Amino acid sequence: MSTLQQFLNANPIDNLTEEVIVSPRFKDAEGNVLKFKVKAMNSREFEEIRKAATVIRKGRKVEFDSQVFNLKIVVNHTLNPNFKDAESLQMLGVTTPDEYVQRVLLAGEIATLANKITELSGFDVEMEDLVEEAKN
Repeated sequence: MSTLQQFLNANPIDNLTEEVIVSPRFKDAEGNVLKFKVKAMNSREFEEIRKAATVIRKGRKVEFDSQVFNLKIVVNHTLNPNFKDAESLQMLGVTTPDEYVQRVLLAGEIATLANKITELSGFDVEMEDLVEEAKN
């Protein structure tokens, strides 16, 4: 068995997580920067999110909604905080995790968090390149 095969067998991607800094805005009472815990996407999850963010219009015109793409990535691949927490949704008076994320994170923070998740998932490219790849 090759060394690469041994590595792959010992390191499945099922539980690949990382703590990431999204913004200096997130600090605790002592001034320490708070980190988000994110998990990597597998190819099936990436494809499902890509499809959810793609709409085919009249004349077979394909439109890709990067906002939907980013929101779905953030909601489904952020472990801490839990954007699906029912108590938090209720506390802020929103009904969906997407609404919650838009209520608590700035647009740039959503993009940064989505970028960190895609990087952890093996996409070492800029988000614009990823969007172009997803369109095709």
